[in-house]
Formats: sequence, structure tokens, C-alpha cells
Amino acid sequence: MKIAVIGSGGWGTAISILLATKGNDVYLWSWIQEETDRLTRDRENKEFLPGVKFPETIYCSHDMGECTDGAELIITAAPSPATRTTAKQLAPFVADGQKIVNISKGLEEGTLLRLSEVYKQEIPQAEVSVMSGPSHAEEVSRGLPTTNVVASKSLETAKFIQDIFMGDMFRVYTSSDVIGVELGGALKNVIALCAGISDGLGYGDNTKAALMTRGLAEIARLGKAMGAKQETFMGLSGVGDLIVTCTSMHSRNRRAGILLGQGKSLQETLDNVHMVVEGVNAASAAYEMSKKYNVEMPIVEEAYNILYNGANARDAVLNLMTREKREEK
Repeated sequence: MKIAVIGSGGWGTAISILLATKGNDVYLWSWIQEETDRLTRDRENKEFLPGVKFPETIYCSHDMGECTDGAELIITAAPSPATRTTAKQLAPFVADGQKIVNISKGLEEGTLLRLSEVYKQEIPQAEVSVMSGPSHAEEVSRGLPTTNVVASKSLETAKFIQDIFMGDMFRVYTSSDVIGVELGGALKNVIALCAGISDGLGYGDNTKAALMTRGLAEIARLGKAMGAKQETFMGLSGVGDLIVTCTSMHSRNRRAGILLGQGKSLQETLDNVHMVVEGVNAASAAYEMSKKYNVEMPIVEEAYNILYNGANARDAVLNLMTREKREEK
């Protein structure tokens, strides 16, 4: 079938490769013509996935109409800061009932909306689903075994998307919990940033394990307050994605955290990583959401203070370690 992938970063490219190897015609959209020209010429994404060649059935284009015309599925892979702009561009080319699955992770700053909510606002005629889970683009593009979960309000749609993605090396589960799947994917980036800060400070595995465990508890508390299912955060888009993002050097959020822990400024860190660090945006949104829903999120609050108030990272750890004693829950 014809599939449109909107966004030619590492994840959009990796998914295009995955689906093209299954025999689909994949139209990969780039936001600038120069990027399209480079991808067409090189037949690989040298910036994000060097050395991984495109199958013949990937067609690179800057023409959104060409990419989406007749597509049975539209996959959106724009980073969170570009989600609304991308949705506005996409809207005129989307027919009533068109199935869209968003594979990006993050929250919109200011509005505190989940990304699927942004797409639904700008493209109300579409049926919007989400896919998330522990899935580094570098590994998916090379055919390493990976498992994700697709969430939709419609089980029929979730199964349709599941069938498109499923293969020997890419397994997909279905879920009806759109809120939980999206929140897990977005907020784990904040905890991964903190895990990186811990590494940059020279702390050990005990510290990271504590951050991951208590960070997941914070995510689940917020999710429950927003109507998500508790068990979703024990699954692929929760603990699964948290593990891979907090422990791997593929993770730009962890790498950014390491630099912050080593004393680099936020701007120096972002310049060094040279990619969107979703955890930075998500930390601000998560902090505001914790206040809106009256949910205690001490790790998120300390991350917010480090990023936006210039707090010292070692002091932040001390603040967490010396909080009032309590029962674990």
C-alpha cells in the first residue's frame, strides 16, 4: 500500500525503511527541499542514520500533496515544537476519516496538550492514533528486534495499524489507552534527562535505579489524574520506554543530561546534542501539569528548577534525598 511519512528525522526515516522493506510504497516528506534533495541523492539519511541505505520503494518529496494523495495511512513524525505547524500544513490534504498515527513523543508547551490532541485540533476530519514504546531509530533502521504499542479509541483502527507495522523484527501490541501511551512516551524523556544528569555528576547505578523507579511513580500518578490506566505505565510505553531511554547512549535526552550534570549550560548542551531534546520541553509542560492536576512530582520539579531556574544539580539531588520520610506508593 501507499504510506506517507511526514517528517524525515531519524525516527521518521527508520519507520520508512521498516515499512518499505515490507513491500509498501513509502513517501517520505521533508520540510525543506534541500533535505529532500540530499535524501534523494544519497539514498540514506547521513545526518541521523549514516550507513543505512534506503530501499527502492522509499520516495523522498517536499510536496505534501504528492506524499498523501491516495495514502492508506499517514504517519506523523514531527518533533513536538513543530507539531502544530506541521498539522496546519497537513490539514488541507487530509480526507474525512483519514487514518493518521503519530509516532513522535512530547507535549506542546503552553497549551499542555498531548500531540494527538494538537493534530485533532488542526485536522478534525482525521482519525488520530498514536504509537510508542522502546524504539531507538538506530536499531529499528537496522532491523533489530523491537516492540511498540499502538493506541486508538477504535480497536479496529488499532488492529489495522498493527497489521501494517508487524513483522519478524517489529512486534506491535494494541491499546485503547491513548492518554497513557502518549504520557508515558512524553514524560519518560524528563526522567531520562535526570538519569543523564546523575551520570554526569558521577553517581552510580543505585541512583539511576531510584530515579527511574520513583520517576515512573510520578508519571503514573499524573496519568491516573488525567484519566489514563495505571497498568499502561507498567507496559511498553511506560517502563519499557523508560528503561531504554535512561540507559542507552542512543538517547539524546540522557546525553543532554550528562552534559548538564558535567556543568554545561542548557544552551551549550542543546548546541552540543544538535537535535531536539524533547525532555527539556516536556519538563516545563510536566511541571505545569503537576500544578494543574495537583499531583506531587518532586523529580519533575527539581528537573524544572535545574533547566529553567538555574538550580544546582547536586543540590537538587540532596533535596530529593532529604525529603520528609514516607511510605512507598
